[in-house]
Amino acid sequence: MLRSLKELQDYKALSLDGPIGTVYDFYLDDLTWIIRYLIVDLGGWLPGRRVLISPAALSQPDWEAQMFPLKLTKDEIESSPDIAMDLPISRQHEAELHQHYRWPMYWHTGRMGMVGSVVSEVVEKEKGRVNQEQGDPHLRSFREVLGYHIQASDGEIGHVEDFIVEDTSWVIDYMVIDTRNWLPGRKVLISPSWIEKVKWFERKVYSDLSQETIRNSPEYDPSTPVNQEYKAKLYDYYGRPQN
Repeated sequence: MLRSLKELQDYKALSLDGPIGTVYDFYLDDLTWIIRYLIVDLGGWLPGRRVLISPAALSQPDWEAQMFPLKLTKDEIESSPDIAMDLPISRQHEAELHQHYRWPMYWHTGRMGMVGSVVSEVVEKEKGRVNQEQGDPHLRSFREVLGYHIQASDGEIGHVEDFIVEDTSWVIDYMVIDTRNWLPGRKVLISPSWIEKVKWFERKVYSDLSQETIRNSPEYDPSTPVNQEYKAKLYDYYGRPQN
């Protein structure tokens, strides 16, 4: 099912032996448009500490209770490697984190199930590369991207309001654009695959779509789930093949 990332903020995180905190942010990969980590604020349990949690650590979410059960204990979380929340995160630190939790390493596409000594070997290799690769520039904070301006082919059209994700794969299916500065109160969707480029230092998202095309696109109502009927209408309007 498709869900708003904004609505998932502040969901409670529940370890195998009790509550640990709330979801504060998400790190997305701007090459694949996949959520790589949830950022959990440990709040009253470990004040001042936030940790990275891979979607691989999630059990079945309780959507009604707004809760993310984790396949992790409090001891595992408390003893996890400290990682600064300022991007970019070094690949060495990511590798150490994945080794600690025995999570698959997403950046090694051919070895998604690496565990034990194989993981240790990868960690050592990443340590050797730390001077050449200080961090992954493709990880982006969801909180940071909110508010980025949308640049159509013929002028500015609005700003990034939200992302819509598939709740099992954590793939970002849509970017929500708020055009209220140009079309008061109207929100529309575009697929990340229709984005031409993102200039992060300018805080701008570029699309080859015109203002008129975006202006006349099917309106998005946040109170109504994105269903197949709406998706068909959207892709038909933009003349794009459905995935």
